[in-house]
Amino acid sequence: MSVLKKTESSNQHCLTLLTAEYSEKPLLTADGKTFEFLDESHIRPELIETFPFDSPDQYIKTETEEFSAVCPFSGLPDIAKVIVEYYPTGGKCVELRSLKYYFVSFRMVGIFQEGATKRIYIDLKKALDTAKLKVTTIYNTRGGFDTTCVEGVL
Repeated sequence: MSVLKKTESSNQHCLTLLTAEYSEKPLLTADGKTFEFLDESHIRPELIETFPFDSPDQYIKTETEEFSAVCPFSGLPDIAKVIVEYYPTGGKCVELRSLKYYFVSFRMVGIFQEGATKRIYIDLKKALDTAKLKVTTIYNTRGGFDTTCVEGVL
């Protein structure tokens, strides 16, 4: 498993990749200005509210284009469309206002796109108590790359 660690050396910020063998390999640093951001402890899953719903075979899909987090490499915003699809087999539906507040809690958090997708999946799976959940994030083009991340299956 790899983990990123931010280090400071000679007034330079660099990210270091820590591999499972505990060897450190420096990554490239962002050119220009970098911006401060918060760590993942500022994501607020306790904001997710649910309500009882007894229709385990109903397919539910909700989406928003108003998701943003921060690239932990540059501190620049990563903006995405988020699609949440699920069957309420746990007898619960997500309350949408609370889902929006939860998404807003990512706004100043430094997290990679793939990590954000996985975190949303984990938090919603716990709140909804369902195995039939899929979270898709479609990020705005960045550096000429289009990125779509998918976590879970229906």
